[in-house]
Amino acid sequence: MDVVVWILILLILFSFLLKQTFWSFWAVCATAIVAGGFALLVWPLAIEQSKNQIAAWLQNQSMMLDTSVILTIEVALHLAFCFLKIHVDNVQPIKKKTRITWIALYWFPGLLILPVLFLGLTQLIFALPGVSFQLLAALFSVAILIVIPLGRYIIRLVIPESELRLEMLFLTNALIAIVGIIATVNGSTAAAGTMELDLPSFLGAIGLFLVVSSLGLLIRKRYKRYIK
Repeated sequence: MDVVVWILILLILFSFLLKQTFWSFWAVCATAIVAGGFALLVWPLAIEQSKNQIAAWLQNQSMMLDTSVILTIEVALHLAFCFLKIHVDNVQPIKKKTRITWIALYWFPGLLILPVLFLGLTQLIFALPGVSFQLLAALFSVAILIVIPLGRYIIRLVIPESELRLEMLFLTNALIAIVGIIATVNGSTAAAGTMELDLPSFLGAIGLFLVVSSLGLLIRKRYKRYIK
């Protein structure tokens, strides 16, 4: 499960950097300053954590299910940004409500990056025992200030096409949703399994499938003849 969580973290980081490629350089610098400041301010909380406590959080079903809700909301916002960007680029003029929604989604960087940065700081503290906590937080903050603009530059250099980056952002968030379900549910399900077969419901589902499929085929043949 730890491997799945780290894959999810890497996907969140990549999605965050992909979103930055649609912003101007100065907006990215402002985001880096906020992220670096966050890492610099939370070090007193980070030093209170332990590996056992973090492992207990990952095994806490209630907390992980709450996390899955937040993750799903953020993924939905990023996917909405992808769809709306296509609409904005191809449809003019844009309605006022659509423009307001577009601005909100455009400037939404993602909030999951904050717990990821917090986890990164705690892992750095675990890896370098005996080093000043303030120094580690400062170095981590400086690294954030460098990595975010640099990562955005590298992605834009490797993938200069905006459409391709948008497609990658969409696919990355779709993958985040899938991996997030695996990582946060952690083997638990909302309903208990059963070995009993509800035969009437099963036959009813098959009958409904056959009726709807037959109706679809009839409609398709009718419109196909009409088009010809």
